[in-house]
Amino acid sequence: MSVILVTGGAGFIGSHVCEALLKKGETVVTVDNLDPYYDLSQKEGNIALLRKHKGFTYYRQDICDREGLAAIFEKHKPERVIHLAAKAGVRASLEFPKLYEEVNVGGTVNLLELANKHKVKLFVLGSSSSVYGSRSKVPFRESDPVGEPISPYAASKRSAELFCYVFHSLYNLNIVCFRFFTVFGPRGRPDMIPFKFTKLVLEGKPIIRYGDGSSKRDYTYVGDVVSGILATLDKTFGFEIINLGNNKTVTLNDFIATIERVTGKKAKIIEEPMPKADVPITCADITKARKMLGFSPSTGLEEGLTKFFEWYKTK
Repeated sequence: MSVILVTGGAGFIGSHVCEALLKKGETVVTVDNLDPYYDLSQKEGNIALLRKHKGFTYYRQDICDREGLAAIFEKHKPERVIHLAAKAGVRASLEFPKLYEEVNVGGTVNLLELANKHKVKLFVLGSSSSVYGSRSKVPFRESDPVGEPISPYAASKRSAELFCYVFHSLYNLNIVCFRFFTVFGPRGRPDMIPFKFTKLVLEGKPIIRYGDGSSKRDYTYVGDVVSGILATLDKTFGFEIINLGNNKTVTLNDFIATIERVTGKKAKIIEEPMPKADVPITCADITKARKMLGFSPSTGLEEGLTKFFEWYKTK
């Protein structure tokens, strides 16, 4: 039976991808170093959930450790790699740019080298809408210029995409790079605003709103993102970059109002200036995803936040 290697399987998107693959009867090997960027108990809970399924193997493994990765490739010989492990967070990357380069670029190159050596049939990279930088023209298209990232995180993700192209060009690896747009839902990261704002509103503590609340984001439900990723499994791309977003924008003020409706609590707001690395708007053109993958996001913000809140209450 063929094996799918998922990196970052203890994390938010990675755990959902692993779960969906296992429910399809796939054999899944995941590597995750349990980076302490946020509460390890949440990541450990994700792994415990996945261990309930047959065909699941987990390694506590850093993608920067090439020898450790090589041993896993040798043992399991994956036919497909879904690479979602990364140092996450735009603002945190301002403090630790070298670390973001080492993990997000160096770790990706390790995986590309091993994927090439073992002749994997498909390599999927989890990239980010942050590569588009600060722009007002929407929606963001894959053909837009992306030469002006405004954070080390964005630069590291764009660099990873470029290395993917190099490995396709030199070695004919079959690669798709997905640019994710503000993914949210159950098991979401504590540093992202769905989790952070929900927690603070429920505790009666003030939330920090950067700017006047007019900034806009394209919020994409994790289940929709997973459906897009799984649609790649038996396809040949050559090399493609594809947006996975909802193709709708929501202002920060509307997002806060939705949190209030879902939780039944009124938010206390403190306004602070917009950080330099934040962008005013994100919005995905998903024409390519619709055409190539049959991608059709079906979960809107309020429904998705309601599902997130139901999960949050079980924590």
